[in-house]
Formats: sequence, structure tokens, C-alpha cells
Amino acid sequence: MQKIKLILGSASPRRKELLSHLGISFEIRPSNINEDSDIKDPFNHSLEIAFRKNIALLNEKTLKNEIILTADTIVAIDGKILGKPKDLLQAKEMLSLLSGRTHTVATAIVVSYFKNEWKHWKHVEMTHVTFAKISDETLERYLLTGESMDKAGAYGIQGSSLSFISKVEGCYATVVGFPLGVFLNFIEQHLSKELCWEKPWRSYFTSI
Repeated sequence: MQKIKLILGSASPRRKELLSHLGISFEIRPSNINEDSDIKDPFNHSLEIAFRKNIALLNEKTLKNEIILTADTIVAIDGKILGKPKDLLQAKEMLSLLSGRTHTVATAIVVSYFKNEWKHWKHVEMTHVTFAKISDETLERYLLTGESMDKAGAYGIQGSSLSFISKVEGCYATVVGFPLGVFLNFIEQHLSKELCWEKPWRSYFTSI
């Protein structure tokens, strides 16, 4: 039985940590693409970027026993997409915009696998996050942590921002950057049947 090799097309330490909970080995192979997009809808914006990342990796002589997994997370409010801030000033502007309000976090995942030809499975998970009103002192202290600089919307839900997040409606892991339960369900309910696996799905992967 040939082992399946899972490729995570992301350098995000948060996605790496979440995926490691499945107990299978995977290779990190970041996809360096231009992530600019004119799409304002969070569902389609995140999906387009995740798919672009996936296709870029597929074009790098991907082997047929490899499964390519890519993802993209965006924050949206008032029809505006909030990406990663360029500096602390922009991070402060983003957090001030989100303060005391509810915004949407969309994480798209795209999985490519081979069965006679390359096939693509796509999914977008949406979660709504509500911030309490952030005081000036709390905002300044949060900016000093440096957590804002590599995260969409200038915050990470698993960090110090928990002090001003008042409500999460939907999947927590989606806000972290990868809806792990959705991916596990895809393997168990779709991929196992699609590839006609006769043994438990974990036996087709190398354990950590």
C-alpha cells in the first residue's frame, strides 16, 4: 500500500499546530503567490486566494500520491477586507474599526487529490466575532505584544485579544486559521470513499 503524502501549503504556525492534532505527518510547502484581490465578498475572496495557492503548488511537479491542502483566512466588516497590517499604525486603525462591533472571519480550504485526474474540493467556513469596546489603554498594550503584525484583521483569537473578544458565533478554529473539524470530516466522509480506501484512513498516512 503506497502511503499518501499530505502537503500543507502554508507557513502559518497556527495551521501547522492545528493540523498536527490529527496525528499524521505532513510536509510544509508554502505557496508564494500574490494575494491581492478585488473581490469584496469574504466567501469568494478567501476561496479565490486559497485556490490560487493550491494551483501554484500543483504546478510544481506534484506527485500523484500527494494531497495538497491550502487555506486562506480573511476578516471583513462593512464590505471591507482587512488583511495583515503593514505596520502598527494600520493595525491600530483596524482594531479601532472592529472595536465594539461584530465582524466576519472566513477561512477557505482547498484540497487537491489525484484519481484518474486532479480533483479539487473546496469549502469556506464563516464565523462571526464580536469585540467589546477596546479602551485606549488596552489597545496600546495589545499593540505592544506584536500579535497584530502577521494576522488578518490585526489580531489572533488565541492570544491576548481574548481580553476584548466578547462573543464567537461559529467555529473557533476558523478564526485561528484552519477549520480542523471540517477537514477531518472531508477525509472520513468524502476522500475515503472517493479513493476507495478499505482500511481506516490513518493507515494511509505516516503517523507523527
